[in-house]
Amino acid sequence: MTVLRIDDVGYRIDGNAVLDGISLCCESGQFVALLGPNGAGKSTLMRILSGLSRPSSGRVLIDDVPVQSIGPRKLATRRAYVPQNARAEWPVSVERLVALGLMPQLPVFGDLDPEAWRRVDEALASCDLGHKKGQSVTTLSGGELARAMIARALVGQPEILMADEPLAGLDPRHALEGAMRLAALARAGRLVIASMHDLTLAARYATHVLILRKGGMAAYGPTHSTFTSDCLSDVFDIRACVHDTGTGNVIVDFIASD
Repeated sequence: MTVLRIDDVGYRIDGNAVLDGISLCCESGQFVALLGPNGAGKSTLMRILSGLSRPSSGRVLIDDVPVQSIGPRKLATRRAYVPQNARAEWPVSVERLVALGLMPQLPVFGDLDPEAWRRVDEALASCDLGHKKGQSVTTLSGGELARAMIARALVGQPEILMADEPLAGLDPRHALEGAMRLAALARAGRLVIASMHDLTLAARYATHVLILRKGGMAAYGPTHSTFTSDCLSDVFDIRACVHDTGTGNVIVDFIASD
């Protein structure tokens, strides 16, 4: 069981609070959807949770060990982070990009062994990219590159997967498959934390939701009880309707005010 705890985390830029008073605890088996309007602090919180940014106050712990005290190589084997709007500048093959996710677990010298390449093939297949082997990543579409970055994160089999907008830019089929994949990883025992803008997919597949507003926590808890029309209307400042809450057919809709 892996436990991620956030204790009173805050983050300031030039004295202005970007995040303030974020406290919660999540664990293996949960798929936590991080939600909120643009500018609510989602990407900043994701970087802090992953250990890439240091909070101005408070702390983040993995199994009671502060993230900032875990060595980079060890941290990379425990959690994988998929950044928002990932870019590929070098014309490496798709499989080589995915294989980079194994670097923290490999010796300094030498190529991958057959078992490592098998894991790369599995990660490619799980993200519907098996047919892209041998192709340069610079020729991928934005959605294909997003899936390749998820495959790179998954190949190392981390305990915690953190992804900032992993479904952005995907067509409806791949967005749906991506949400289902994240949910399956949680059911298999990983802790999955993903910021999302597709509220319907979050409502259907996330076990928990963390909703930010203006850098603070608007709500946190199990999706079926937290993801309500009133909560969403308040956070997004627009009338929201959540239909069939608690079912696999839940739909979130927004209605313009008269």
